[in-house]
Amino acid sequence: MGSGQLVAVFGAYGHTGRFVVAELAARGFVPVPCGRNAQALEELAGEYRLEARVASVEDVASLDRALAGTAAVINCAGPFASTTGPVIETALRAGIPYLDVAAELEANLDTFARYRERARDAGAVIVPAMAFFGGLGDLLTTAAMGDWTQADEAHIAYALSSWHPTAGTRLSGAVSRERRGANRLRYRGGAWERRTDDAPTLEWSFPDPMGPRPVIGEFTMADVVTVSQHLSIPDVTTYMTTEAVRDVAAPHTPPPTAADKSGRSDQTFLVDVVVRSDRAQRRATASGQDIYAVTAPLVAEALERVLTGRIKTPGVASAGEIFDASDFLQALAPHMALDLNPQKQTA
Repeated sequence: MGSGQLVAVFGAYGHTGRFVVAELAARGFVPVPCGRNAQALEELAGEYRLEARVASVEDVASLDRALAGTAAVINCAGPFASTTGPVIETALRAGIPYLDVAAELEANLDTFARYRERARDAGAVIVPAMAFFGGLGDLLTTAAMGDWTQADEAHIAYALSSWHPTAGTRLSGAVSRERRGANRLRYRGGAWERRTDDAPTLEWSFPDPMGPRPVIGEFTMADVVTVSQHLSIPDVTTYMTTEAVRDVAAPHTPPPTAADKSGRSDQTFLVDVVVRSDRAQRRATASGQDIYAVTAPLVAEALERVLTGRIKTPGVASAGEIFDASDFLQALAPHMALDLNPQKQTA
């Protein structure tokens, strides 16, 4: 467990950041809430009797002070297009691992492109998208691959009972749309494509008892970035149930509301991963409650493994590349239901 190690949490007072602080504290770490909003930081720090550190990405010295003496930093502050670079640079100066929960495609791609060589040469650890979007799908895909070294296709389908976006989700989405313009992204033939046509509406057969559901195909999420960075799969596609897409796109959908003492909403999720090679198919699934809340055990488990040296490689690496995917997922069993059977094949 954490053994009292200090862990900076940048953007700690945000919706996901609060879950991360609570999870770190429960695991024996001492979170150090950081961010620009002094009042929000003090209120959060008061709840846990923590030391708050005010810092802004525009003020390099304040970031250095915020990370001083910490064992690692977890970046929960969107839009990540603005925060990842400055916080990663600070972590590299401090010589500590960096993890984030970014689901912004462009920010994820930037992290791999800009820091892969530097981090590898320095022996540093940078784990982007260590969250529900990005980390979980990547771990499931890697586990489903099993002993396969390559596959033809990977499909990651999300069934969300609803999607009440946080303010951070809305802001990050707006930044991504601004950067992307009229284009949408998909990954085909081992390369990124910019498309201007509408994403297709399809039907995905989720495992029983859910069964077939309408989905938006090519609803490209961070998993496509993380999977394509380390698995030899030329076509990677993500799908989202149409109801969830309508929720997150509607301007008046309210933010999530707590349904239990932990602060989780009553939203449920099912992530269904299918990898195909020739006529063989393998599948892995995970289900649980609240995509924002479940990000906390994902990134906290990753942090524990990084700090205890249970990693496969230094540098910039996605979850399935840096960790033992099946073992990592089994460690999450208290937080979600899993069906991992990578050897199961169907013609």
